[in-house]
Amino acid sequence: MSAGSAFPLHNKKPNLPHQMDNLSHDVLRHILSRLPISSLIRFQYVCRSWRLLAQNPQFLDQHENFRCLIFHCDYPIRNHLCFVDFPAFKQQKQPVKRISTPFSATMPEYDVVGSCNGFLCLSDSLYNEKLFIYNPFTREYLELPKTKEFPNPDVVCGIGFHPQTKQFKVIKIVYSRGFRRIQRRVHHSEVQIFTLGSSNWRSVGRISHHLAHGQSQAIVNGRLHWVSLPRRHHHGRTIVSFDLATEEFIDIPKPDYGSLSRCNYHLVILNGCLSAAVYCTHGKMEIWVMEQYGVKESWVKRFNIGTYMPKSIKQEASEISFKVSKIVLRSKIVKVVCILKSGELLLEYRNRALVLFNPTTGKFKDVIFEGMPNWFHTVVHFASLNRIDSLFE
Repeated sequence: MSAGSAFPLHNKKPNLPHQMDNLSHDVLRHILSRLPISSLIRFQYVCRSWRLLAQNPQFLDQHENFRCLIFHCDYPIRNHLCFVDFPAFKQQKQPVKRISTPFSATMPEYDVVGSCNGFLCLSDSLYNEKLFIYNPFTREYLELPKTKEFPNPDVVCGIGFHPQTKQFKVIKIVYSRGFRRIQRRVHHSEVQIFTLGSSNWRSVGRISHHLAHGQSQAIVNGRLHWVSLPRRHHHGRTIVSFDLATEEFIDIPKPDYGSLSRCNYHLVILNGCLSAAVYCTHGKMEIWVMEQYGVKESWVKRFNIGTYMPKSIKQEASEISFKVSKIVLRSKIVKVVCILKSGELLLEYRNRALVLFNPTTGKFKDVIFEGMPNWFHTVVHFASLNRIDSLFE
């Protein structure tokens, strides 16, 4: 395990009055809650009171200012991470910041499985062997024990936290013999669970669905969610959830009408609700929201997104050379990333550009930050300064 700071820090402590330690927690909360995570990292070294509060899980829990957008980049530098604070979307003047990956020598090629309560889960994309839990803002990481080996494995992973059990769990679904994508059939599947704080993986049986690979999981109501692959002779897809408390797979009901009967859609959490972004004809998109979790009748079509092509993609279309890239190979035409406090939707186009869409006006706005990578995959991350040790308490 490695620990440290993700950003260069000045060793000289600011010469501040000792009264800083005597400020009430309410005053400190007000000060620190107005800071983005990149500033909070530096200010935790001002004095003891600031540090203790900055590391308090209850203070950091899902605070909007601590939400950031992480870029998993593939070009011009292969396999590195960088981020931008969400408050920066108001002015777009803040440059992206590089995130150190101290485990890169051990796992040079990786995928970002997901983000949960301040921690990232990263998987080995070369051999499907290693899994890491990583706090990008403290640089602490934990390599999970290896699981049972399978021939030609095809792996789908997820990470989640259940608010009632207070447990972090990593799920690893292994499809063996490599038939899942090619022939839509599997000779063997096994579902394995690792609870943070334990020492071993547990097998909890098999899964009948063939889940789509990639970062398509969505976490809500103590459950992870994926979209299944279409079955042979059946073109529909199923929304599959995994309950982190009961460790059971449960199908999520879909409406009997509308575009969710289509094959091509991905999941996203919008304002705390499970949502599905459906690709329609001519580059258009619909977003359906399940306003009451688990209730079939609560699905409503909330957003319509028209056709748009970001300027950066238009300008560089003639210059794009085909390159071998796992990010490009898995790319979607448009991915709904999240919804901002302003009500605007953040969209990712072809792993090349970010765009804000205003549902009220129907207008699009290209988002460009200094130092943005050319090819990327984005992950919404609620940052924290929690230590890895806190996962074992």
